[in-house]
Amino acid sequence: MGSVVELYEALASAPDERARARVIAAAFERLEERYPHLPDLVTNQQLRETELRLQKEIEQVRADLTLQVERLRGEVKTQIEQLRGEVKTQIEQLRGEVTTAIERSRNTLLMWLIPLMFAQVGVMAALVKLL
Repeated sequence: MGSVVELYEALASAPDERARARVIAAAFERLEERYPHLPDLVTNQQLRETELRLQKEIEQVRADLTLQVERLRGEVKTQIEQLRGEVKTQIEQLRGEVTTAIERSRNTLLMWLIPLMFAQVGVMAALVKLL
């Protein structure tokens, strides 16, 4: 029974309802054997519904991701501001330390230079007296 015509002839020549039912069952069995994926087929409407459902889910995921990105941006901006404040504080501390070290060095140089200058003037004065 390879065609619809053969199925019709088998049904028409069946002597009783039981034989017709057997012919129909055999036809369904051959159909399932020939097309094993037949139960997995979907209609256009089912496909469209699935597509709409997936689009909705994609939009929801996109919205969720957008919210997460915005939240992370806010957190990063906050952390950057905190780090800027810490860096500014550290820079000010270093400036103070460098300024203090420079002042100490200047004072130490002056402490040595002034007596040396007076000693130099004294030595010059003594040399002038000797000549």
